[in-house]
Amino acid sequence: MLLVYTHKITPRVKYVFKHICTRVLGIQVSFTTKIEDFIAHDSLKMSYTKQQLGNEFFVKSHDILFEQGLSDVEINIHDWGTTKCFFYIGEKSSIPFDIFSASFYLLSRYEEYLPHVKDEYGRFTASESIAYKNNFLHQPVVDIWAYKFKAALQNQFPEFQYPEKSYRIKPIIDVPSAYTYKLKGIMRTLGGTIKDLFSFRFKSLYYRFMVILGFKHDPFDTFKYVINRQKQSKFKFLFFFMIGDYSTYDKGINANKKGFVSLIKHVADYSKVGLKTSFFAIDDASILKKEKIRIEEIINNPLKACRQSFSKLNLPESYRNYIELEIREDYTMGYVNEIGFRAGSCTPFLFYDLDYEIQTPLKICPYHLMDYALLKTKSLLDKKKVLNEVINEVKQVNGEFVPVFHNYTFSDDQRWSGFKELFNIILDSANDEA
Repeated sequence: MLLVYTHKITPRVKYVFKHICTRVLGIQVSFTTKIEDFIAHDSLKMSYTKQQLGNEFFVKSHDILFEQGLSDVEINIHDWGTTKCFFYIGEKSSIPFDIFSASFYLLSRYEEYLPHVKDEYGRFTASESIAYKNNFLHQPVVDIWAYKFKAALQNQFPEFQYPEKSYRIKPIIDVPSAYTYKLKGIMRTLGGTIKDLFSFRFKSLYYRFMVILGFKHDPFDTFKYVINRQKQSKFKFLFFFMIGDYSTYDKGINANKKGFVSLIKHVADYSKVGLKTSFFAIDDASILKKEKIRIEEIINNPLKACRQSFSKLNLPESYRNYIELEIREDYTMGYVNEIGFRAGSCTPFLFYDLDYEIQTPLKICPYHLMDYALLKTKSLLDKKKVLNEVINEVKQVNGEFVPVFHNYTFSDDQRWSGFKELFNIILDSANDEA
């Protein structure tokens, strides 16, 4: 166990040390404000305060972990080997940066509480982030810093047995609409038919009726393929089904349709199933509660995981609504159009409520790549290169790679050509040696 001496044990200090030491490195950690207890401890130990006590392992503390609420934090980015860091504390410390304060800033999403420009859906965009602006979005810096900290500890405490973790994957299959044409109801089918006619989309019109009459396979119905891939993988996929009411933003299947219910139950036999919340449930806890009850009745289990529609997050309200409804995991923390690490980490972490200054029980599982972000690169060869680069970043810190693909990504649509191969690269990456 690592004992940390500090002048004040705050919720922020406990939160970030537990993430870096326990979740990332697998080392248990405890805290003390008593020098005599610190001296008596005969295993891993360090001081985290303003002044070094003697010649112990020492990290000079920044003020942010001893504050409450938000303040105007000055951030200067520096190079640190092959990565970047901030909150430089000088060479007298055992490591040159206060990685605990820097990690807290990224994990708590401190910057998302500060004034920023949102996109048309009201989302915090990658271009607004400190990581994007300073060119370290592509690295899981919190985990990289943690391993630099571990290397420094090993240097001072070589006899200690340090735990080892291994690389993992958690593929997400996002299902905003299970079918293109099937189970859409008379009015929507009629509306779609008229639209096809007036837009001269005769191929779409042909496919619509061939699918409805059962002569052709629905383009979005790729579930047999994905489940077959699941059967060959030791890692459980996580499907998020949209079951909210039809609206301007959400055009899924009616959750009362027997065929749709059967599909969700079938998928749940092989993979984990979560709720893709509707756009209006993001801000309305009563709608979220209704959708939660609806999916629990279908899967016949308590709902464990959610993903917000359009990857939109309103901090801290979105997460408070989850906590109130006892939803335990969120998979919204990422960027739709940019590959990278929104919270700086590829290790799931708990949501820290900056307003209430508490660590909550909600586990945030950030995703690092959405299929849409790969559309930016033109050739399949370039897509593979970009994908392998992000996989290698996660592998180097024995993290958990979380990619988001949609059910329609595996269709025969030309736009998604080659994406089955990309998905297989992800699945195979877990079998390779890191």
